[in-house]
Amino acid sequence: MQSETDKSPRPTRRAVALLLHAARSEQSHLFIGCGWLVVAALLEALSPLLGKYFIDNYLLPRHFVALEIAWLLGGILLAGAVASVIRYVQLTRLAGVAMRSVRRLREEVYGHVLRLPMAFFDKAITGQLVSRVTNDTEQVKNLYVQVLFVMLDSSIVVLGALGAMAWLDWHLMLIVLTLIPAVVVIVWFYQRWSAPAVARARQKRSDINAQMSESIAGMAVLQASNAQNRFRDQFDLINQQHLRARTDEMRVNAWLLRPMLDLINILLLVVVIYSFGQRTLSALEIGVLYAFVSYIGRVVDPLIQITLQFSQLQQAVIAAARVDTLLQESRAPAQAGSARISQGAVRIERLRFGYNPSTVVLHDLSLDIPAGGFYGLVGHTGSGKSTLLSLLLRFYQAQSGSIQIDGMDVSSFSDEQFRADVGLVPQDPFLLAASVRENIDMGRHLSDAEVQEAATAAHCHDFITQLEQGYDTLLGEGGARLSVGQKQLLAIARSLAGKPRILFLDEATAHIDSQTEQIVQTALTQLHGKVTVIAIAHRLSTIRNADCIVVLNHGRIHEQGTHEQLMAIDRGVYQRLYLLQQMDV
Repeated sequence: MQSETDKSPRPTRRAVALLLHAARSEQSHLFIGCGWLVVAALLEALSPLLGKYFIDNYLLPRHFVALEIAWLLGGILLAGAVASVIRYVQLTRLAGVAMRSVRRLREEVYGHVLRLPMAFFDKAITGQLVSRVTNDTEQVKNLYVQVLFVMLDSSIVVLGALGAMAWLDWHLMLIVLTLIPAVVVIVWFYQRWSAPAVARARQKRSDINAQMSESIAGMAVLQASNAQNRFRDQFDLINQQHLRARTDEMRVNAWLLRPMLDLINILLLVVVIYSFGQRTLSALEIGVLYAFVSYIGRVVDPLIQITLQFSQLQQAVIAAARVDTLLQESRAPAQAGSARISQGAVRIERLRFGYNPSTVVLHDLSLDIPAGGFYGLVGHTGSGKSTLLSLLLRFYQAQSGSIQIDGMDVSSFSDEQFRADVGLVPQDPFLLAASVRENIDMGRHLSDAEVQEAATAAHCHDFITQLEQGYDTLLGEGGARLSVGQKQLLAIARSLAGKPRILFLDEATAHIDSQTEQIVQTALTQLHGKVTVIAIAHRLSTIRNADCIVVLNHGRIHEQGTHEQLMAIDRGVYQRLYLLQQMDV
C-alpha cells in the first residue's frame, strides 16, 4: 500500500475523476440542478437592475406613483424570494446527489478491499484501511458539498453579476473582473503552502487510527507487558505531530483567505468610486453607481465563500486521491469456470513459490492426496506449511508447478464455486459480534436444520443449546462469551455448514485443551472418507491417525508416511518433534 501522503502530482484531477465516477448515474440530476441554479442567479442579478430603474425613474425625478412603485418593489421581493426557493430546492437535490454518490463510493471501496489479494494485506495496516473506507470517503462527501453547494452556486452568482455589470458599463466591469485573477493567485499560493500541511495532517490521522486499532486488538498483551506508558507516549507524539500539521494549515488559512479578499474588496470599491468621481455624474449614472456597488458585493461575497472553502476542499482532494489510490490497487484476478469439486482429490506437481521471487519458500514440491483422505502437514517454524496452505486456498499463485483438484487445474474453478466447495478452520477463529446462528450461517441463508446439522457434526450442538438463548445467543465482539475451545468448534461448524469437499485446518487445535482436541479428533474421524481433510498441526496428537503425515523442512518434503512409519525412522524430524512434545506433556 502506498504511503498515506499521496505522491501524485495531479491529486485534484484524480479527485474530480473520482467524483464524476461516483456520480455517473446522477447526471440528469446534476444538469437539472445546475440549470435551475442559473435561473436563480439571473433572478438575483435582476434585483440591482430594478433598484437602478427605481432610482433613475422614480427617486431622482421625485416621480412617486404609489402603484407603480409597489409593483416595482414587489418585483424585487418576488425575484429574491423565487431565487431563494429555487436555490433551496436545487441545493437539496444536489445534496441528495452527494449523499447517494458517497454511499456508492463507500460500497465500492469496501467491496474492492474485500477482493484484494492476500498479498496486499500482508503489508496493509488495518487502521489505515478503516480510515480509507470511513474517514476518507466521508471527506469526499465534503468535496461534493463544497463543490456542488458553495463553489458551483457562488460561481454562477458571480457570472450573473458580471454579466449584468457588463451590460451596464463594460469598462467598469473589466475593473471588477480583475478580482478574479487576484483570487486565482491567492488560491494558487494557498494550495502551494497548505498542501504539505494538509497531507501531513491526513497522514497523522491515519497513524492515530492505526495505533488505536492495534492497541485495542492487543490490549491483553499490552497490559501484560506493562507497555501502557510506552504506547501512550508514542500516541502523544503522533498526536502532537497532527496538531502541528493542523496549526500550520490554519496559519496559512488565516493569512491568505478572508483577510486578503477583504483587502481586495476595499481596494476595488475605492477604485470604482474614484472612477465615478472623475466623471461629471448625471442622474442616470447615480443608478449605475448603486447597481455597481450592489453587484460588487454580489461578486465579492461569493468569492469570499469560495476561498473560505479551500481549506476543506484541500483536505477533501487529498482524501479523494487516497481513496483513488486504494481503488487502483490490483484485485486478485477473477477465475471463471463452471466446474465443481466433486471428489476432492488433490495433486501437487513440482510446486515452486516465494513471496519474493528471489527468496524461494517451496522447492519443487510434489504430493498426491486422494479424495476423502486425511493428510497432516507438520514441520518446524518456517518450513513452508502455511505457505503451502495459502497456495492450496488460492490466496497466492505459484511461480511454477501446478495444483490440480479432481484432475483439473485449480484455476479451472470459479471463485464462487471454489470457495463454496472448500472450508477453512483457522488457528484463531474469526467470529462476528452476532448470534451463534449468524456465525455458522455467514450470510448463506441456511435453514435451521442445516445450521444444527453442521453444529452436530462439529460436536458443538450440546453446548450451544445450553446457552441462554441457544442458537440466537449473541456472542459479543470476537465471540467474547465463548471459551477458546468453543470458538474453535463453532469455526469448524461454520466450515462444515457449507458441505465442503475439501476441509483445511490451520493449526486448529493449537490453543485448545486436550478434551476439546479429542472432540475435534472425533469430528475428523467421522469425516474420514467423506471429505478430504488437510490439516496443519502443531500438536501432533491431532493428526496421529491421519492417512499420511507430510513432514516439511525448508520448503521440501523431508518425510511422509503414517505415524508409525515416521516414528520408525531413527533420528527423523517427525520422531524428534513427537518425542519433544511428549516430554512437554
